[in-house]
Amino acid sequence: MKKLLQSMVLIKPDLRCILFVLLIMVVNTAGYSQEKELSWEELTEQYEIPEWFSEARFGVWVHWGAQSVPEYGGGWYARHMYMQDVGKETFGKNAYSYHLKTFGHPSKVGYKDVIHAWKAENLNTDSLLQYFTQQLGARYFMALAHHHDNFDNWNSKYQEWNSVNVGPERDIIGEFCQSAKKYGVPFGVSTHDERFFEWGLPAFGADTSGEFKGVPYDGRLTKEDGVGLWWEGLDPVNLYGLPPEKRTPEWEAAWKQNWLLRMKDLLTGYDVDFMWFDGRGFPYGDYGKEAFRVFYSDYLKKHGKLNAVIAGKIPGEKGIVNDIEQGVELDIYPQTWQSICSFTHWFYKKDDPSRHDARSTIELLVDVVSKNGNFMLNVELLPDGTIPPDHKAILDDFGAWMRLNGEAIYASKPWKVYGDNFYTGLTDQDSGNANLANTDLAALKAKKSKQFNNRTKDSEPYGHDEVRFTTKGDVLYVFVLNPKAGEIELPSLGLKSTFNPKKIQGIKMIGSDDDIEFEQTDDKLKFNVPADRPNQYAVVFRIKGVL
Repeated sequence: MKKLLQSMVLIKPDLRCILFVLLIMVVNTAGYSQEKELSWEELTEQYEIPEWFSEARFGVWVHWGAQSVPEYGGGWYARHMYMQDVGKETFGKNAYSYHLKTFGHPSKVGYKDVIHAWKAENLNTDSLLQYFTQQLGARYFMALAHHHDNFDNWNSKYQEWNSVNVGPERDIIGEFCQSAKKYGVPFGVSTHDERFFEWGLPAFGADTSGEFKGVPYDGRLTKEDGVGLWWEGLDPVNLYGLPPEKRTPEWEAAWKQNWLLRMKDLLTGYDVDFMWFDGRGFPYGDYGKEAFRVFYSDYLKKHGKLNAVIAGKIPGEKGIVNDIEQGVELDIYPQTWQSICSFTHWFYKKDDPSRHDARSTIELLVDVVSKNGNFMLNVELLPDGTIPPDHKAILDDFGAWMRLNGEAIYASKPWKVYGDNFYTGLTDQDSGNANLANTDLAALKAKKSKQFNNRTKDSEPYGHDEVRFTTKGDVLYVFVLNPKAGEIELPSLGLKSTFNPKKIQGIKMIGSDDDIEFEQTDDKLKFNVPADRPNQYAVVFRIKGVL
């Protein structure tokens, strides 16, 4: 620019004036183009999944909120507490009776009062993040921002029913964000509010039988009804919505616009690197797409590079990581994807026994990573903000395994095939378990969905010679999922296998310095799994020379 201005001195005055005006126009146009808001399509055209995410491979999620307060009643308590008959949603069958006995009838004491009872009195986000990162080995972390219940777990500018105004009177998202940054891991939020319009309708109903037959539930209360009560000044309409018969297209459009403002507030007001959304598409269509556009655009402006991640159930959508809930891909997926998993139905309940133990959780992690996926494990918390002791025991075992074998997980890549000696039995999805997670089994079978297809602790065990593979550098890692002392044979690693492995130079078991004796023929690799192993779960072998 300086040289250009100097050269203009040699030009005739009239022409110089014209050129100067043109120069100013060019500079202004360039500045405008830099400030121009990019569309979702323009942002995603340049999008690549960040390296930090692809290398993380394991993250922890805290799916936690006011619905953690009731000890019984399933993960959709804010819905099922208003339903005498939950139909096929049998995981919530105890919610109504528990609420009646513990809180009172939902015509007077409803979900708003459950929120009021949530105090999070022992929440220490620093202590939790230290445990998640240093003991479990999480490389990224996510917290629930709001569930289907329409309650915001942050200092929300556009929703008065939030965790700073009601319940804990704390900025839950803000505290988790600060602790995640303190312990050096990317921070994410999850949002589930896309089902609001239909999910919360039971709050406007009434008992169909019994003493309170026909008495409306508290979803029909108004702001004026709160005068003199703990919720005075708060409007139930902002939590439950309008009664269904009063809802108009204009009201629904206004509500969606408010939702968009809440999402912008959440995604740009906190130091968010990652977000996960529920549902089967952009939440509320173009409103969701605009929220995500603002997130990516704001991140790009703040950091100069689009290193953020959005994960959701829209396979193939540019700019969004393919996410599978309680399930796994059937083969190696070309891009990094994510599986989210929970021990129960997401919120900790005493009537909801764990579907997983340390063994099945480790097996899921390995299966996911071998197929180019990241494994996001939900750690369920008690309402006070602490980890339930029975889950803590599982997590401690999982963490010990990760500290030993993490080298085969972090920053690993899939091999040419994800495993060998494949187990061909039924998954839980095919087993006839009609109450598998929050889902309709028949519908899943008809669609052959990958959602909710993961194995559990009650699944038939893997064979003793079934393995999974990952690679890093010049090392092939072999995970024996259900190890037993003795010889195993792997046809995929034979010298004339269709996968073209090279001649193996050596094998070691992680956790031991001893060489493992082996024989590699044209047809197979044979080696012995030692009886003396570092722990009782999946055992990992380093193989050199084969790649």
